[in-house]
Amino acid sequence: MKYIKASAIIITCLATAPASAALKPGAMAPDFTAQAAVGGKDFTFSLAEALKHGPVVLYFYPKSFTQGCTIEAHEFAEAAEDFAAAGATLIGMSKDTIETQRKFSTEGCRDKFPVAADPAMTVIRAYDAAMLLGLTPSGKEMADRISYVIAPDGKVIYAYSDPAPDKHIENTLAAVRQWREQHKN
Repeated sequence: MKYIKASAIIITCLATAPASAALKPGAMAPDFTAQAAVGGKDFTFSLAEALKHGPVVLYFYPKSFTQGCTIEAHEFAEAAEDFAAAGATLIGMSKDTIETQRKFSTEGCRDKFPVAADPAMTVIRAYDAAMLLGLTPSGKEMADRISYVIAPDGKVIYAYSDPAPDKHIENTLAAVRQWREQHKN
């Protein structure tokens, strides 16, 4: 019994510990297109197209309408104008379906930025953003909370991984602003 409890505690700690984002600054970001929604309306998001307009902040989150993910979406929504002023495109992504993302883009994201659906976890896996150990306590695989800033040349310039949503907005906005300062022309 002691071993079972100890194992459960270790697994819980590992599953909730901050993971390090596998894509490091300087790595090429995998290109992708995905079904997305903004303001309840569907469209196809293309990373290549978005990068033509400036850096892209791509953040992965576990599940729409959960407490931490809703807080994070609200905070990104509040900062959406700051990201736009810095010339960045903002997009969130989870394993949720496009039907869920359509609703979350309005309620969670407050019509300020899009969220993409990756139910097959193709993009999530390409960005090494699958939840640590690959499984949640309920046995379902989902995205971890990881934020990337991708420069127009397709390279990752910032990566941040933490299960708490607190610093994702602040850190990615600082990275975009720093990049913008270095690329004023």
